[in-house]
Amino acid sequence: MSDEPSAIPIRGSEHTAPGHERVGDPDAESPATVTVYLRGLEPTPGHLSRQDYAAAHGAAAADVELIRQFAAERGLSADHVDTARRSVRLSGSLGSLAAAFGATVGLYQPPGGDAYRAVVGHLTVPAALDGVVTGVFGLDERPIAQPHFRPRDAGTTAAQYTPPEVATAYGFPAGVTGSGQCAAIIELGGGFREDDLSDYFSSLGISLPAVEAVSVNGGQNAPGKPNGPDGEVMLDIEVLGSVAPGANLAVYFTPNTDQGFIDAVSTAVHDSARNPSVVSISWGGPESTWTEQAMQQMESAFAAAAAMGVTVTVAAGDNGSSDGVNDGLAHVDFPASAPHALACGGTTLQVQGGRIIAETVWNDGAGHGAGGGGISVVFAVPSYQQDADIPPSVNPGGQPGRGVPDVAGDADPETGYVVRVDGQQMTIGGTSAVAPLWAALVVLLNQAIGQPVGFLQPFLYSGGGMAALHPITEGNNGAYSAGPGTGWNACSGLGSPMGQALLLALRGAAPSAGPARVERP
Repeated sequence: MSDEPSAIPIRGSEHTAPGHERVGDPDAESPATVTVYLRGLEPTPGHLSRQDYAAAHGAAAADVELIRQFAAERGLSADHVDTARRSVRLSGSLGSLAAAFGATVGLYQPPGGDAYRAVVGHLTVPAALDGVVTGVFGLDERPIAQPHFRPRDAGTTAAQYTPPEVATAYGFPAGVTGSGQCAAIIELGGGFREDDLSDYFSSLGISLPAVEAVSVNGGQNAPGKPNGPDGEVMLDIEVLGSVAPGANLAVYFTPNTDQGFIDAVSTAVHDSARNPSVVSISWGGPESTWTEQAMQQMESAFAAAAAMGVTVTVAAGDNGSSDGVNDGLAHVDFPASAPHALACGGTTLQVQGGRIIAETVWNDGAGHGAGGGGISVVFAVPSYQQDADIPPSVNPGGQPGRGVPDVAGDADPETGYVVRVDGQQMTIGGTSAVAPLWAALVVLLNQAIGQPVGFLQPFLYSGGGMAALHPITEGNNGAYSAGPGTGWNACSGLGSPMGQALLLALRGAAPSAGPARVERP
């Protein structure tokens, strides 16, 4: 391979300069690791075993050998190969890795924060690896995502609910607990304390579920402050665990980088020891902050999940139609915008006597949070949305694209979830609560049906699926509005769940009317 023609840019690998001051060069002799992902035959949704998936869709031995040769010629170590994930981990000095992939790497300093290294420009591979390598991650370590949770403002006296109360209002199936299921939760920081979990579940009269911390790329269960990532971690565990207390919860901790995020998701999806049937993700960032290779690699991991009957629920964001980008345009959050992600939007929920009396799009006004949603500028309209009347983007040019979200649930911190974080009782909202809520519903459905429901979108966008969802017809998230009718909108998707009706519909029976709701006068 040393006689190859000049290096070829990896498609979609171009990194823009960070918005922070460049303060120098990283130590070229420092040890570093990258994850190289390889091509493979992309699957279709189904219920393959993890073993059968690896045999049919894993990395080819010849491609792995090409990477091993490439590494050896450049003094790098190929110290871990995972054919199911189609990944190879390469280790060496930072300088050697940067040279191997043609990377320009610098150190950047955010105000008041720690310096991090970032790549500017394309990564490259020799011509023999062009098309073989689909992504290289680890040279750029800028933080890639934010947790999508919102603590309620102090002094607020609006309604607050325990997660089981929300599940009851949405008519989640009774008589099942998620027993026999494993739910994966992805975390890019923070941690949980066992005594907090014990106290929280005891206060609800619920047995403490099995919670296991799983380390990916050195990520650790590292609790710190309640208003930091701990709030996300505890919200995810306490919502999912209190609604489906019989499920085993595997919490995959990983660094907040594109390498960490992608590696954690692909590790969970292909985890043949724990066999999660659902993956819950409450972290993300605007599409404009991701590289194309990272988005496509994450979507590939979600497609693998769909092929193995694993449902992936993802928070759609808490900053309305702008997704927090101050350029005057509409943006959607990734990875919620990935076609194989079940994107979870937000509502404001009012419950009385266990019944829903009103539900509208979550929008607490400028600076206070609103459910994310809109039209992707990266992904085309997927087949399951072809008949859903997805409107074009409100941005100039009116580009069509994947509509976000697919479904919704209570996310307004003013009607939020009572949780315990670092010894404190708090009320928290955000679409971060909706992803684990839907994940809990999925494990209940899986137990009740006796097999994983898997990739839900084609069913949800069908007549039977839509009849088991409650359309949200009032409110807006900024640039997009809900309206009358039973169709999709870019604020709340197809609507919020009617759990028992969804179970009946998935079993092939005519959906019931769902949980009782009293409409606003």
